[in-house]
Amino acid sequence: MALIMGSESTPTLPILDFSDAELKPGTDSWLVACKKVTHALEQYGCFIIEYDKFPLQLHNQVFSLLEELFLLPTETKMKNRYEKPLNGYVGQIPKLPLHESLGIDNATSVEGTRFFTNLMWPQGNDRFCEYISKYAKVAAELDQMVTRMIFESYGVARYHDAYTDATTYLLRLLKNRAPQQSEPTLGFITHTDKSFTTILHQNQVNALEVETRDGNRIKVDFSSPSSFVVIAGDALMAWSNDRVLSPRHQVVMSGNIDRYSLGLFAFNNGTIQVPEELVDDLHPLKYNTFDHLGLLRFYRTDEGYNSKCPIKAYCGV
Repeated sequence: MALIMGSESTPTLPILDFSDAELKPGTDSWLVACKKVTHALEQYGCFIIEYDKFPLQLHNQVFSLLEELFLLPTETKMKNRYEKPLNGYVGQIPKLPLHESLGIDNATSVEGTRFFTNLMWPQGNDRFCEYISKYAKVAAELDQMVTRMIFESYGVARYHDAYTDATTYLLRLLKNRAPQQSEPTLGFITHTDKSFTTILHQNQVNALEVETRDGNRIKVDFSSPSSFVVIAGDALMAWSNDRVLSPRHQVVMSGNIDRYSLGLFAFNNGTIQVPEELVDDLHPLKYNTFDHLGLLRFYRTDEGYNSKCPIKAYCGV
């Protein structure tokens, strides 16, 4: 498995190649990948996956459909609402004029994607439903490979199936339009993800910036149709008892081309606790057992939103 790093003066994210046909549990390639995945998440909280098994046609179809989606009237897009916090439409924010996004809850199920599609196009849009559903399943397969590697690396593989069974996926469809001359370039505020893991994919426009542990920023280049970015969320940082970093990141736009992207966020429908195997003298328990969706609700409160580290404010020991 290839691993590419930048120089110390110009840090870049690790790039891991997941295209190897031999990358299967139990193989030498898999064991090497497990170590590289956890090392990247501990050092940076994120890394780039190269995955040439992702069909170029699907990539092109998905981004054509995103352009079609965001051309819908604002009042139609604002119908995208769920009871779960942070799942529906975000946009028309004066301080973030470049950002607009929608969410598909339970995106790996046909029912979840069809519900969203019928909301946006009451007359139906089979093409959108088909290709967005296909994309969500590919991204979820990548996510489950990564999480299995994480669990195996830390010697807690016996918990993985239970984790997967309780996982639900939110697919966010995002647009950051190119800034006009007088507009600020901030596409989205600096934040950490509240998910366990996030899988990002985009068109050719780079705008993602990730903060390192020492406060420097990496401008992420993943404009290839076969590139994905994996980001550790707050829930994974807590589960790992602070071994993994949940990195702060933001979107800063430049140029004159709109950026379209997709973020698949993994959430647990139950409670998450630090495995006992990850608690020892060097790593005393840092987090109490917590309700993952409760973290989202907490983040919507003034205390949660204004916390320097919401997950520690929510369930820190």
